[in-house]
Amino acid sequence: MSMYKSLDTSKKILVTGAAGFIGFHLSKKLLEQGMKVVGFDNINDYYDINLKYARLDILNGFQNFTFVKGNLADKETVDRVFTENKFDIVVNLAAQAGVRYSIDNPQAYIESNVIGFFNILEACRHNPVEHLLYASSSSVYGNQQKTPFSTDDDVNKPISLYAATKKSNELMAYTYSHLYGIPSTGLRFFTVYGPFGRPDMAYFGFTDKIMNGEKIKIFNNGDMYRDFTYIDDIVRGIENMLCNPPEEDENGDRATVYNIGNNSPEKLMYFIETLEKALGKTAEKEFLPMQPGDVYQTYADVTPLIEKFGFKPSTSIEDGLERFVQWYKSYYNI
Repeated sequence: MSMYKSLDTSKKILVTGAAGFIGFHLSKKLLEQGMKVVGFDNINDYYDINLKYARLDILNGFQNFTFVKGNLADKETVDRVFTENKFDIVVNLAAQAGVRYSIDNPQAYIESNVIGFFNILEACRHNPVEHLLYASSSSVYGNQQKTPFSTDDDVNKPISLYAATKKSNELMAYTYSHLYGIPSTGLRFFTVYGPFGRPDMAYFGFTDKIMNGEKIKIFNNGDMYRDFTYIDDIVRGIENMLCNPPEEDENGDRATVYNIGNNSPEKLMYFIETLEKALGKTAEKEFLPMQPGDVYQTYADVTPLIEKFGFKPSTSIEDGLERFVQWYKSYYNI
């Protein structure tokens, strides 16, 4: 295992999407270690904004945290934040998320994920940073049959616009790295779950419905596999990378992409059974065919991360869901 540099807490860091699920957890972990974090978010209403404000309330409790409400698609705001702060590291997690939503609302994805990311790249070009990390997604793998998914695989057939915007982020980051020397790392996340999670994600929606005695919809008759990754494992993985920008490759470029996932897919039905156990309630189930844009399975090959950063997710699905349910019950006063 190669030696990587541990976190330098004197660095100033920008986290976009700081009111979001991963952005909140990452910011909190860095703030707890005394880092200066500027959080940027537009607090859009794609899901319950109260949850976003609840996350922000926690972050605002740290004196090293500054929050900027703004939209990544607004170039002037982005440029101003960069000029005023002189960041060492940028983590771009702000994005319009969700596969199904991209089928009905494509515009939101182009604005946030393409124009917004372009503005971040431009800002890094004119205000050089030591490392730009950005969220990509396991969705880029589309419906490929070969598993586990490796970053060497051909990902030129995205089956949702969401996936297409994430693939375009990787291409744009590579170009900017090549032309302007911006060291960049793309993170292909695999089904992240946990406390303060996203209500639009299946496990959260299942929990709402089970607690309210409503029927849950299970697609492809439950015959789907997901590489569920607990939030703390994801945060640890990102934290290890922050002060370790990619080395130059044979072309002199400093751009790389990693899978960041659990490396052990769970059958959707087992996940639901485990959730039922944690909740102490059984769900009424409605089995439906596969949805457009959905993939049959996700499975991350994380060998490069293990080799370079000693990254190995350690949270079992049983423990992870247990912690999520404890948070859920306390947050919603159940």
